Amino acid sequence: MIHIPQPTAVLEAAARLQGIANHTPIHTSRTLNAQTGQQIYLKCENFQRVGAFKFRGAYNAVSQLSAAQKAAGVVTHSSGNHAQGLALAAQLLGVQATIVMPEDSPTIKKAATAGYGATIVTCPAIEREAVCADLINQHGYTLIHPYDNPNIIAGAGTAALELLQDAEPLDLLLAPIGGGGLLSGTALAAAAIQPNCCVMGVEPAIANDAQQSWQTGEIVRLTAVPPTLADGLRTRYVGEHNLPILRQYVADILTVTEEEIVATLKFLWTRLKLIVEPSSAVALAPLLMGKIGGQGQRVGVILSGGNVDVAKIGALFAE
Repeated sequence: MIHIPQPTAVLEAAARLQGIANHTPIHTSRTLNAQTGQQIYLKCENFQRVGAFKFRGAYNAVSQLSAAQKAAGVVTHSSGNHAQGLALAAQLLGVQATIVMPEDSPTIKKAATAGYGATIVTCPAIEREAVCADLINQHGYTLIHPYDNPNIIAGAGTAALELLQDAEPLDLLLAPIGGGGLLSGTALAAAAIQPNCCVMGVEPAIANDAQQSWQTGEIVRLTAVPPTLADGLRTRYVGEHNLPILRQYVADILTVTEEEIVATLKFLWTRLKLIVEPSSAVALAPLLMGKIGGQGQRVGVILSGGNVDVAKIGALFAE
């Protein structure tokens, strides 16, 4: 029997993170509003500690472990942002962290994770969960799953909670989705303090397992790691804790193409001067590309992080 967090869990997580996580700024743009016909509020988690929202959930989860669990250490598998978030959370709480990272993880994310004192184990992306399980069997580590964990979900939701409190009221709230931790937490936050706000997720079209799972009510597993530019969303399936929340509280899950992700990312970098990673651009893309109808809505968008290989993206823009 799995434990599904309730909306109040996000409020409890916010109390734990008070003074620990950054209360990140909201960015608005007249140009963006004019281009979309909406009043858009961008929640800039690229200014969060470790450069992404993932620190919120990681700290919320590690802080609630027992003394014995903390002494044994924690482990996770992550392409980067959760790796960094867990590494810093563990460092702050005096816990040793081991991170299983895919061999093709961005160099900047590997370097940052090591910089926070974590031990890194690399492997082919498709094997990361099996390697993680082996480490747990060998050392007795506690798994802090990147998204399929009630405390990760609740912590992630504190970003949306701040946005809803600072920019209320919102008609619509958008967040990217890979495994579902951020979108689940976002939906719970809205349910807690602004239940009339419509919550939607966005994912790459070539990685649309979440959309399929949300539509069918069954977890759809991709057979291979999807090759999307949005490396933070290269998950193959949503979590068991996440899907029930998505089905209950999320109104829709949209998809965007790789070309739309690149165009939106370029707009964020060049017009808004916001250095974010492709996963962040995914959430804004439906608005910028005219995929969401209506005019004059107050729309919140979670920009999930800013850990990006600047040279690589610059070369992509040059193409």
